Amino acid sequence: MVDPPPSIPRETLATEHAGTRLELGERRYLAVFEASSSRVVPLPESGELLVGRGDDVAIRVRDAKVSRQHVRLTVSPNGVVLTDLGSQNGSFVNGERVTGSRLLLSGDLVDLGSTSIVLHARGAPSAPPDAFRRLCDKLAHEIDRAERGGKAPGLTAFELANTEATEAEAALEPELVGLEQAACDGHSRVVVLMPDASPETAAARTRDLLAQLGARGISARAGLASYPGDGCEPDALLAAARRAASEGEAGALRNADSAFRELDLGDARVLLADSAMLELYALIERLAQSDIPVLIHGETGSGKELAARALHFFSSRRQSRLVAINCAALPESLIESELFGHERGAFTGATGTKVGLLESASGGSVFFDEIAELPLGTQAKLLRTLDTGRIVRVGDVNERPIDVRLVAATHRHLEREVAAGRFRQDLYFRLSGATLWLPPLAHRPRELSLLARRFLELARARLGRPALSLSDDALRALSQHSWPGNVRELKNVMEFLAATEDGPVIQARQLSLRLTHPDAEPPEPPAKAPAGTFRSLEEEVRDLERMRITEALAATGGNQTRAAELIQMPLRTFVSRLTELGLRAKKR
Repeated sequence: MVDPPPSIPRETLATEHAGTRLELGERRYLAVFEASSSRVVPLPESGELLVGRGDDVAIRVRDAKVSRQHVRLTVSPNGVVLTDLGSQNGSFVNGERVTGSRLLLSGDLVDLGSTSIVLHARGAPSAPPDAFRRLCDKLAHEIDRAERGGKAPGLTAFELANTEATEAEAALEPELVGLEQAACDGHSRVVVLMPDASPETAAARTRDLLAQLGARGISARAGLASYPGDGCEPDALLAAARRAASEGEAGALRNADSAFRELDLGDARVLLADSAMLELYALIERLAQSDIPVLIHGETGSGKELAARALHFFSSRRQSRLVAINCAALPESLIESELFGHERGAFTGATGTKVGLLESASGGSVFFDEIAELPLGTQAKLLRTLDTGRIVRVGDVNERPIDVRLVAATHRHLEREVAAGRFRQDLYFRLSGATLWLPPLAHRPRELSLLARRFLELARARLGRPALSLSDDALRALSQHSWPGNVRELKNVMEFLAATEDGPVIQARQLSLRLTHPDAEPPEPPAKAPAGTFRSLEEEVRDLERMRITEALAATGGNQTRAAELIQMPLRTFVSRLTELGLRAKKR
């Protein structure tokens, strides 16, 4: 990649493979999906970026179907505008070819040749200063009013076939009642806002409007999103309504809560609704057809192991084993024995021959979770195994052939680990032939409520107890949480509620004890303690540590590995602190 235009600092365009909350925050960024990799590219506050396969572009893609200068992205505080630069194969947004320029909304899917790009721009959507802008502003106002106790709004997107959106908008205007508002989004859709409409009322109104369009000879399909069940932010509701409409049938209504894809991975299921996640798993299905190593980047708990399971399940190795290895949980003194096996007498306590995890997975796949935790010596031995397809057991001199597909994952920025000397550069290059990036749960608003309901439903079914539902206040509380533990944290919270609440409806106050809000105002300082009543700082910290560890164990049903991940503590440290604090994990 060459230097970007002077108006855009180079560091602004740096690819952040790890995608940590610290690096991305709530910034706008692009999730870029190519033939064998995905990555995230943060966007600047303002400027112009060229996208293509040439040497003179800011965002370069390796795709023969993409022109050297394919599109221009004009970034400003008001939004991101895509302009096709006369590309030979065209540019498509949500399946529609772009002629000229087009405003992108959060969640929009851009296809350039075989390359897909998804925009993330959390917050109120930007729009030109026209009727659609006024509708977006009104939607944000209605959401604010609903959060203060008002009635919730509904939002319908009508996707049109062979009809100009302006014509459909004009046809709908006379049919609107009360405070309803319609606007063309500038493309092939008309969006209708229905304030003070329950999901049932909004669905009935949408069917009426579909019938009115049909009577005028206008064919359309509709997608309905309701607050807060389908999203608590304007961009989330717009994205949900648009996707539901695009996946519906002509003349019919599809609700956003049914517009998702569910993958059956044998012993696991994956629910996908966010545009970036749908593209990610489409890439996973393509990568599964080869044996190239795959490196998965993502925050702790974001679903890296599920992605590895999908790579194995969709491959020709699915009938063999997938061996998952948590590198952070391997005892440092026994790592090589666990991975490569050992011969009898190789070290004190080696009373017999042991087949290592890599050898036991021959014919299948091996998933190295948190691979950055491996010691440098073990990294060197793993690199040789990747290069030769052979292993040497500890205490042996003979090489043994193995046939495994290796998938690795980390929440660390491996390029920085290499620069710091904590990870081998040659192993990094060997592993990153194909890379995947998983967005954090906080950046997947479409999936949050769907996953919460699913986890709650499954947990109650396992317990043989009646179903529970989440109130509107509870859904709002979920959307306002930052989810540092991602999907794993959400699942733990839902399982805790399933086990401890009688229902039938979970309220926000029942969630408040399980969720913490880092951005909340700090509490008032306590009154000054009388002289002589202070406790030592060490004692205060020890009590806090004991309380947090106890809560984590309770939330995970006594699973030490998951509890350690929940409070972001290395497993070895967690186990050590259990002993030092006199705690004991209850057996599940």
